[in-house]
Amino acid sequence: MRTALVIGTGLIGTSAALALTRRGVVVHLTDHDPEQARTAAALGAGTDEAPAGPVDLAVVAAPPAHVAGVLADAMTRGAARGYVDVASVKGGPRRELEARGLDLSAYIGTHPMSGREKSGPLAATGDLFEGRPWVLTPTRETDTEVLNLALELVSHCRAVPVVMDADAHDRAVALVSHMPHLVSSMVAARLEHAEEAAVRLCGQGIRDVTRIAASDPGMWIDILSANPGPVADLLADVSADLEETVRALRALQSSDEDKRREGGSGIEDVLRRGNAGQVRVPGKHGSAPRVYETVVVLIDDQPGQLARIFADAGRAGVNVEDVRIEHATGQQAGLVQLLVEPRAASVLKEALRERGWALRQ
Repeated sequence: MRTALVIGTGLIGTSAALALTRRGVVVHLTDHDPEQARTAAALGAGTDEAPAGPVDLAVVAAPPAHVAGVLADAMTRGAARGYVDVASVKGGPRRELEARGLDLSAYIGTHPMSGREKSGPLAATGDLFEGRPWVLTPTRETDTEVLNLALELVSHCRAVPVVMDADAHDRAVALVSHMPHLVSSMVAARLEHAEEAAVRLCGQGIRDVTRIAASDPGMWIDILSANPGPVADLLADVSADLEETVRALRALQSSDEDKRREGGSGIEDVLRRGNAGQVRVPGKHGSAPRVYETVVVLIDDQPGQLARIFADAGRAGVNVEDVRIEHATGQQAGLVQLLVEPRAASVLKEALRERGWALRQ
């Protein structure tokens, strides 16, 4: 791949363009908002000048509702040798293209499983997709050269290719992305009119649950409108679990010992099923989750504190597998949770104490 055309310079399109440009591909940028394309170009994602002729690959980064129309326009005018889109829904756009009577041998639907709460070119980064799954949905009609171009795109973005059927993909993302986003928003909505005294008690748990609720509603309306059926089915199952859980909690209020026991059993059931599902979430580098020990360090809210901790851990020969930060409400301090291999925990604790860090249990 020597040349590419990125149509749509939001977060995903600009991030892909940045990655391609860094790998030596000449990237042309276009957007329905020319100012957004100019912004992406100024960030080093490519040029907003039109290509002189067909490029090797056109990457359509438009909202799901507009993907088919944008692709049809690009394909009709022969903009590229191959075409991919990066929308989060795959079945609907392909069926719409088929209904238009287009030759789809030069097209493959794709979806990089990566994103941020922020949108637009200013939120883009060239390493957004690094190490993340990037779904490809080829069919028997897909030209081998086009599949190779799509794989080259994934490689340049340092992502991990995953081949799936388009409809299977849509059911999967409903489970792992679309439904959780709505649930997160519903939990966050409980905070909107909550008493200030309650909100001040927010800890890392509520931050984890509501983090993705900060995303742009307009973008999510586009996504959910393209995949409503599978998401609704999953929410119906969640609703049934909620009803059972409410009944169990009400039973715990009863003065009848048998009802309280039944209520406790119902709560235990949902918690244990949650345990069983959570352990299936892939861990670091997509491997099965591993059990790490947590070393908790109190830090001041000063520049360079995190860098010092990581440097001290490195000098001790300890690899930090993951890190979480819990900010202290109303104070210029926080707790950093360093997740390490169990055998390395005592070594890290001793090294950090020697260097003056205050550890917490």
